[in-house]
Amino acid sequence: MLTSEQEAVAGRLHPVEGAEGMSTVEAKTQQFASKNKQSLITRALRIEWLGQTVASLCWIVSVFTYGISSVGDWLQLAAATAWLVANIAALLTSADA
Repeated sequence: MLTSEQEAVAGRLHPVEGAEGMSTVEAKTQQFASKNKQSLITRALRIEWLGQTVASLCWIVSVFTYGISSVGDWLQLAAATAWLVANIAALLTSADA
């Protein structure tokens, strides 16, 4: 499934066969996907994202290490998991991409 940015790129291109039997649209889509993957890796390796993700994972591990024995422990686990999900969502939907 194409994103709106990919559709915009594809809409501006004419499907002309390239040297390798690949249309220009397909070639541009592959270039965009490659650039987007590199951008995702670059964002994931930033210290801000890594630090928060490691911290949320440590928080989750600590809840299981000390055990879940009360409602407060479940709330701690929910908060740590929400933090991790928010970090992943921010990585995948970053405005930098």
